[in-house]
Amino acid sequence: MYNYRDLRLNNLCSDRFKHLLLLLYWPLYGIMFGAVERLIIFDSYHTMYHPLDDVVPFCEWFLFPYLFWFVFMVGMLFYTAFWDVKSFKKYMWFIIITYTATIIIYLVFPNQQELRVLDPGRSNALIDFIHWYYDFDTNTNVCPSLHVIGSIAVLYASWNSVHFKKWTLRIIMTVLTVLISISTVFLKQHSVLDIPPAVLLSVLAAPLATYLAKKF
Repeated sequence: MYNYRDLRLNNLCSDRFKHLLLLLYWPLYGIMFGAVERLIIFDSYHTMYHPLDDVVPFCEWFLFPYLFWFVFMVGMLFYTAFWDVKSFKKYMWFIIITYTATIIIYLVFPNQQELRVLDPGRSNALIDFIHWYYDFDTNTNVCPSLHVIGSIAVLYASWNSVHFKKWTLRIIMTVLTVLISISTVFLKQHSVLDIPPAVLLSVLAAPLATYLAKKF
Protein backbone atom coordinates (compact mmCIF):
# COMPACT_ATOMS: atom_id res chain seq x y z
CA MET A 1 0.00 0.00 0.00
CA TYR A 2 1.24 3.47 -0.89
CA ASN A 3 2.31 5.46 2.16
CA TYR A 4 0.34 8.70 2.50
CA ARG A 5 1.06 9.25 6.18
CA ASP A 6 3.54 12.01 5.40
CA LEU A 7 1.16 13.84 3.07
CA ARG A 8 0.76 17.54 3.92
CA LEU A 9 -0.40 20.56 1.96
CA ASN A 10 3.15 21.85 1.78
CA ASN A 11 4.44 18.67 0.13
CA LEU A 12 1.46 17.90 -2.14
CA CYS A 13 3.44 19.07 -5.15
CA SER A 14 6.42 16.88 -4.32
CA ASP A 15 7.34 13.92 -6.52
CA ARG A 16 5.87 11.56 -3.93
CA PHE A 17 2.39 13.02 -3.90
CA LYS A 18 1.88 15.22 -6.96
CA HIS A 19 -0.07 12.45 -8.69
CA LEU A 20 -2.95 13.35 -6.36
CA LEU A 21 -3.21 16.72 -8.12
CA LEU A 22 -4.75 14.84 -11.03
CA LEU A 23 -7.84 14.36 -8.87
CA LEU A 24 -8.55 18.07 -9.26
CA TYR A 25 -9.81 17.24 -12.73
CA TRP A 26 -12.97 15.63 -11.31
CA PRO A 27 -14.58 18.82 -9.95
CA LEU A 28 -13.48 20.69 -13.08
CA TYR A 29 -15.09 18.05 -15.25
CA GLY A 30 -18.24 18.16 -13.13
CA ILE A 31 -18.56 21.89 -13.81
CA MET A 32 -17.96 21.44 -17.54
CA PHE A 33 -20.41 18.55 -17.89
CA GLY A 34 -23.02 20.30 -15.79
CA ALA A 35 -22.75 23.38 -17.98
CA VAL A 36 -23.19 21.37 -21.17
CA GLU A 37 -26.06 19.34 -19.71
CA ARG A 38 -28.01 21.97 -17.81
CA LEU A 39 -26.96 25.47 -18.76
CA ILE A 40 -26.11 25.47 -22.45
CA ILE A 41 -29.25 25.15 -24.55
CA PHE A 42 -28.72 24.46 -28.23
CA ASP A 43 -31.30 25.29 -30.88
CA SER A 44 -31.16 21.74 -32.17
CA TYR A 45 -29.59 18.39 -31.41
CA HIS A 46 -28.56 15.70 -33.86
CA THR A 47 -30.54 12.55 -33.06
CA MET A 48 -28.42 9.41 -32.81
CA TYR A 49 -30.25 6.49 -34.38
CA HIS A 50 -29.53 3.32 -36.31
CA PRO A 51 -32.00 0.63 -37.44
CA LEU A 52 -30.17 -1.80 -35.15
CA ASP A 53 -31.56 0.18 -32.23
CA ASP A 54 -35.00 -1.20 -33.09
CA VAL A 55 -33.63 -4.75 -33.12
CA VAL A 56 -32.01 -4.56 -29.68
CA PRO A 57 -34.74 -5.28 -27.10
CA PHE A 58 -35.24 -3.31 -23.92
CA CYS A 59 -34.02 -5.45 -21.00
CA GLU A 60 -34.22 -4.08 -17.48
CA TRP A 61 -31.78 -6.68 -16.14
CA PHE A 62 -28.97 -4.74 -17.75
CA LEU A 63 -29.55 -2.12 -15.05
CA PHE A 64 -27.14 -4.09 -12.86
CA PRO A 65 -24.06 -3.78 -15.11
CA TYR A 66 -25.12 -0.24 -16.01
CA LEU A 67 -25.08 0.88 -12.36
CA PHE A 68 -22.00 -1.22 -11.61
CA TRP A 69 -20.16 1.27 -13.81
CA PHE A 70 -19.98 3.68 -10.87
CA VAL A 71 -18.41 1.03 -8.62
CA PHE A 72 -16.15 -0.04 -11.48
CA MET A 73 -14.70 3.44 -11.95
CA VAL A 74 -14.49 4.54 -8.32
CA GLY A 75 -13.11 1.16 -7.30
CA MET A 76 -10.27 1.38 -9.80
CA LEU A 77 -9.57 4.97 -8.75
CA PHE A 78 -9.12 4.01 -5.10
CA TYR A 79 -7.33 0.76 -5.86
CA THR A 80 -4.68 2.34 -8.05
CA ALA A 81 -4.28 5.36 -5.76
CA PHE A 82 -3.37 3.10 -2.85
CA TRP A 83 -1.78 0.08 -4.48
CA ASP A 84 -0.51 1.03 -7.95
CA VAL A 85 0.34 4.70 -8.41
CA LYS A 86 1.80 4.15 -11.89
CA SER A 87 -1.53 2.79 -13.08
CA PHE A 88 -3.32 5.58 -11.22
CA LYS A 89 -1.48 8.17 -13.31
CA LYS A 90 -2.30 6.33 -16.54
CA TYR A 91 -5.92 5.94 -15.48
CA MET A 92 -6.32 9.61 -14.61
CA TRP A 93 -4.59 10.87 -17.75
CA PHE A 94 -6.81 8.59 -19.81
CA ILE A 95 -9.87 10.10 -18.11
CA ILE A 96 -8.59 13.65 -18.53
CA ILE A 97 -7.93 13.20 -22.24
CA THR A 98 -11.09 11.31 -23.18
CA TYR A 99 -13.55 13.17 -20.98
CA THR A 100 -12.26 16.57 -22.09
CA ALA A 101 -12.41 15.50 -25.73
CA THR A 102 -15.97 14.27 -25.17
CA ILE A 103 -17.07 17.62 -23.75
CA ILE A 104 -15.60 19.34 -26.81
CA ILE A 105 -17.47 16.93 -29.08
CA TYR A 106 -20.71 17.67 -27.24
CA LEU A 107 -20.12 21.37 -27.79
CA VAL A 108 -19.39 21.18 -31.52
CA PHE A 109 -21.79 18.30 -32.23
CA PRO A 110 -24.80 18.54 -29.88
CA ASN A 111 -26.57 15.21 -29.94
CA GLN A 112 -29.38 13.31 -28.30
CA GLN A 113 -31.25 10.01 -28.40
CA GLU A 114 -34.99 9.37 -28.53
CA LEU A 115 -35.02 5.66 -27.77
CA ARG A 116 -36.26 5.48 -24.19
CA VAL A 117 -38.94 2.90 -23.47
CA LEU A 118 -41.61 4.38 -21.24
CA ASP A 119 -44.02 1.45 -21.45
CA PRO A 120 -42.29 -1.93 -21.94
CA GLY A 121 -45.57 -3.76 -21.33
CA ARG A 122 -44.65 -4.92 -17.85
CA SER A 123 -43.90 -3.40 -14.48
CA ASN A 124 -41.40 -4.24 -11.76
CA ALA A 125 -38.97 -2.54 -9.38
CA LEU A 126 -36.19 -2.38 -11.96
CA ILE A 127 -38.40 -0.69 -14.54
CA ASP A 128 -39.67 1.76 -11.93
CA PHE A 129 -36.08 2.69 -11.09
CA ILE A 130 -35.21 3.06 -14.78
CA HIS A 131 -38.13 5.47 -15.23
CA TRP A 132 -36.83 7.50 -12.30
CA TYR A 133 -33.36 7.46 -13.85
CA TYR A 134 -34.79 8.63 -17.18
CA ASP A 135 -36.22 11.65 -15.37
CA PHE A 136 -32.92 12.31 -13.59
CA ASP A 137 -30.64 11.88 -16.60
CA THR A 138 -31.15 13.96 -19.72
CA ASN A 139 -31.30 12.32 -23.14
CA THR A 140 -28.72 14.73 -24.56
CA ASN A 141 -24.94 14.47 -25.02
CA VAL A 142 -24.82 10.76 -25.65
CA CYS A 143 -22.25 10.31 -28.43
CA PRO A 144 -19.60 9.25 -27.67
CA SER A 145 -20.85 7.31 -24.67
CA LEU A 146 -19.15 8.24 -21.39
CA HIS A 147 -20.28 4.91 -19.95
CA VAL A 148 -18.27 3.11 -22.61
CA ILE A 149 -15.25 5.40 -22.31
CA GLY A 150 -15.22 5.12 -18.52
CA SER A 151 -15.42 1.33 -18.71
CA ILE A 152 -12.55 1.19 -21.18
CA ALA A 153 -10.57 3.51 -18.89
CA VAL A 154 -10.89 0.95 -16.09
CA LEU A 155 -9.94 -1.85 -18.48
CA TYR A 156 -6.93 0.15 -19.67
CA ALA A 157 -5.79 0.76 -16.09
CA SER A 158 -6.22 -2.90 -15.13
CA TRP A 159 -4.31 -4.19 -18.13
CA ASN A 160 -1.48 -1.78 -17.28
CA SER A 161 -1.38 -2.82 -13.64
CA VAL A 162 1.08 -5.36 -12.30
CA HIS A 163 -1.70 -6.63 -10.02
CA PHE A 164 -3.92 -7.70 -12.92
CA LYS A 165 -1.40 -9.79 -14.83
CA LYS A 166 -3.34 -13.05 -14.47
CA TRP A 167 -5.38 -13.81 -17.57
CA THR A 168 -8.35 -14.78 -15.44
CA LEU A 169 -8.47 -11.26 -13.99
CA ARG A 170 -8.00 -9.68 -17.40
CA ILE A 171 -10.81 -11.77 -18.84
CA ILE A 172 -13.09 -10.78 -15.96
CA MET A 173 -12.30 -7.09 -16.44
CA THR A 174 -12.86 -7.38 -20.19
CA VAL A 175 -16.22 -9.12 -19.74
CA LEU A 176 -17.34 -6.48 -17.24
CA THR A 177 -16.34 -3.73 -19.67
CA VAL A 178 -18.33 -5.34 -22.48
CA LEU A 179 -21.39 -5.89 -20.27
CA ILE A 180 -21.39 -2.31 -19.05
CA SER A 181 -20.95 -1.00 -22.59
CA ILE A 182 -23.80 -2.99 -24.11
CA SER A 183 -26.05 -2.29 -21.12
CA THR A 184 -26.33 1.28 -22.37
CA VAL A 185 -28.04 0.01 -25.52
CA PHE A 186 -30.30 -2.55 -23.83
CA LEU A 187 -31.55 0.12 -21.40
CA LYS A 188 -32.18 2.50 -24.31
CA GLN A 189 -29.81 5.05 -22.82
CA HIS A 190 -27.68 5.04 -25.96
CA SER A 191 -27.86 4.22 -29.63
CA VAL A 192 -25.50 1.61 -31.04
CA LEU A 193 -23.94 4.57 -32.87
CA ASP A 194 -22.64 5.95 -29.57
CA ILE A 195 -20.33 3.00 -28.93
CA PRO A 196 -17.85 2.99 -31.89
CA PRO A 197 -16.79 6.65 -31.42
CA ALA A 198 -16.20 5.95 -27.72
CA VAL A 199 -14.02 2.96 -28.58
CA LEU A 200 -12.11 4.92 -31.23
CA LEU A 201 -11.50 7.85 -28.89
CA SER A 202 -10.28 5.45 -26.21
CA VAL A 203 -7.87 3.72 -28.61
CA LEU A 204 -6.43 7.07 -29.68
CA ALA A 205 -6.13 8.30 -26.09
CA ALA A 206 -4.38 5.24 -24.64
CA PRO A 207 -0.84 5.86 -26.00
CA LEU A 208 -1.03 9.56 -25.14
CA ALA A 209 -2.16 8.75 -21.60
CA THR A 210 0.74 6.32 -21.23
CA TYR A 211 3.18 8.97 -22.43
CA LEU A 212 1.85 11.72 -20.16
CA ALA A 213 1.83 9.40 -17.15
CA LYS A 214 5.53 8.67 -17.63
CA LYS A 215 6.33 12.36 -17.94
CA PHE A 216 4.22 13.47 -14.96
